[in-house]
Amino acid sequence: MNPTHRSGHVAVIGRPNVGKSTLTNALVGAKVSIVSSRPQTTRHRLLGIASFPDGQLLLVDTPGLHQDQGKSTATAMHRWMNRAARGALEGVDAAMLVVRAGKWEDADTFAYQALHQAGVPVVLVVNQVDRLKDKTELLPYLAKVSEGRDFAGVHPVSALKRKGLEALVKQLLGLMPEQAAIYEEDEITDKSQRFLAGEMVREQLMRQLGDELPYATTVEIERFIVDGKLLRIGAVIWVERDGQKAIVIGKGGERLREIGARARIQMEQLFGSKVFLETWVKVREGWSDDEAALRAFGYHE
Repeated sequence: MNPTHRSGHVAVIGRPNVGKSTLTNALVGAKVSIVSSRPQTTRHRLLGIASFPDGQLLLVDTPGLHQDQGKSTATAMHRWMNRAARGALEGVDAAMLVVRAGKWEDADTFAYQALHQAGVPVVLVVNQVDRLKDKTELLPYLAKVSEGRDFAGVHPVSALKRKGLEALVKQLLGLMPEQAAIYEEDEITDKSQRFLAGEMVREQLMRQLGDELPYATTVEIERFIVDGKLLRIGAVIWVERDGQKAIVIGKGGERLREIGARARIQMEQLFGSKVFLETWVKVREGWSDDEAALRAFGYHE
């Protein structure tokens, strides 16, 4: 008799920059969500499909939840990201609240309360335990953050080093309904190659220009052509001012070439194809606080 197969949706929630995307990629076993050291790297709700012999977890990787700042300071982008994060809770079977080991901030409490109100089982994932200098601090920390909070389970992990994930997967599968796999075993995301190509370019922008242009850039894929075994991709990098355009291009175009070269390598690894990538930089003033511009650039509900 075959063992029970379980499948379901798991929201991956937490404040910005606690390793939600790294955790999603580690569980999926492939890079489906971009990663950088910058908060707010993830802007879209993205489904990572993690298949196992006895079940399938559909991981909804979300932007970090932000406490409402009021309309005077919150940009359209921030409001959109919060809607995407909260929307991820609709119809899920469980949620992972991801926090950084040794830290618990007001934003973590805010995220926990949002999950608790949603009425789904919440598994606390304490990430980056390998970075704790004093390992004896871990148990008191776990006891403190669990006190007065209703967690279905608590799992210290290192997503980057893939440690502690087996027990986490086992518990999550136990929270899923009994049903057949929803996606094929070789599928890793519900996003298109076109979408992922744009994210690979944006990741390099965040990694290389995070200090100079943390949130002033986005990427639009204008062309995605399958030419035999070659993918021909044209990407427009949108910025908000001419000075930002000069920063992205760099002296003699050197920075833009480096961004394109690194993004192309990532695409070839993910898509398993040779990629010919062209990039351009264009200016659209105030795009990040323009609802119409956000929709045009693919930020849909």
